[in-house]
Amino acid sequence: MTKKEKFLSVMRNEKPLKWMGYGFEAFTKTMFHCIIDPISVWDILFIQGENVLDHWGVNHRYLPDKDPGIIPMVNEQNQVIKDITHWRDYVVFPEIPSDLDWKGTQEQIAQVNRDEELVMVPTFRGLFERAHCLMTFEDTLINMYEEPEAMNEFFGAYCDWKLKVAEALCDNLDFDVIHSHDDWGSKTAMFFSIDKFRELLKPHYKRLYDYYHKRGKLVQHHCDCYATDVAPELVDLGVEMWQGVLPSNDIKRIQKETQGKILLMGGLDQGLIDQADVTEEAVRAEVRRAIDEYCPGGGFVPCIGSLECLNAWVTPVVIDECNKYGAEWLAKQK
Repeated sequence: MTKKEKFLSVMRNEKPLKWMGYGFEAFTKTMFHCIIDPISVWDILFIQGENVLDHWGVNHRYLPDKDPGIIPMVNEQNQVIKDITHWRDYVVFPEIPSDLDWKGTQEQIAQVNRDEELVMVPTFRGLFERAHCLMTFEDTLINMYEEPEAMNEFFGAYCDWKLKVAEALCDNLDFDVIHSHDDWGSKTAMFFSIDKFRELLKPHYKRLYDYYHKRGKLVQHHCDCYATDVAPELVDLGVEMWQGVLPSNDIKRIQKETQGKILLMGGLDQGLIDQADVTEEAVRAEVRRAIDEYCPGGGFVPCIGSLECLNAWVTPVVIDECNKYGAEWLAKQK
């Protein structure tokens, strides 16, 4: 079997298990394991500097030497949505340019050995994350509880915009997996209740992910936070992979509740190993712990929650140990 076939077999939770190793071993060997599309560049990835205004009117900061990523700098004075009950008066959905250059991405995909590797493209700023870019984080959460009707209308309109993005991606690029990004919690708790998720987010994600499935794409939802309670909801949405499953989640409970219907990608304590002074042995020990603890429950492969470590030297050590110890663990099961 090829690397791709082995990974898909694990994703489908087929028995007997045919492979265990680093979660992205069968994906393209690019930064973040994604091939970056022109919409992502136009919408978000162009941001670099102290004060950068995006196409939505949101101020950001991204200083590569200081910041872990692009940070929305939103406060009461500069937030786009001043009153959620009148959000239509404030939000202007940017028109996706008709003259985006897709050629470079198409050529990059054409060079991939599709028998061996999966092609994944990203879509950033999910429903919740876009909301707390356009409003302060506090207002976003308060409005979900005090003005749910207006929030539901906004999420619906934004989902419509995301569907335009999905159509453009599917029309212009030949890819296998969409990497959909939306974090819903801290390391130890969700930002909102499961009922709020079902009420305000789930129906719109159903529309979005149904479209990707209709176009023959697999859905990988990135959520590197605590989200134990919504794991069965992701199964309902047809999500094939939850990427970024922190060990602060009750992974064994999730495995029991989802019964291998979704592949859990993560399990490593990145806060422990992604440190400048961490030892190589500590990194390898954490990989071995995750494999020993979670692999017996099925539907799991280890990987870095945030896709890449901030301390670059850690990533190849993680990958090496996942593949070496994963093979050793698998051999013991026979």
